[in-house]
Amino acid sequence: MSAPLVRPRNHKMIAGVCAGLAERFGTSRTTMRVIFLLSCLLPGPQFVLYIALWILMPAAGSSRAAAKGW
Repeated sequence: MSAPLVRPRNHKMIAGVCAGLAERFGTSRTTMRVIFLLSCLLPGPQFVLYIALWILMPAAGSSRAAAKGW
């Protein structure tokens, strides 16, 4: 079973979105951050998606994460 999609309390640089995605998909945090930075070179809504995930992803240990069983 894979890890839940939550923002960790530690190992975060800005909001923990890349760290949470890395834990969820089984990659390193550095790799996920490099992928995000490289994707910023392409046209698209990368920053809007990052902010949306920041708002929607519950922080680890929060009441929203606990309510979902994470």
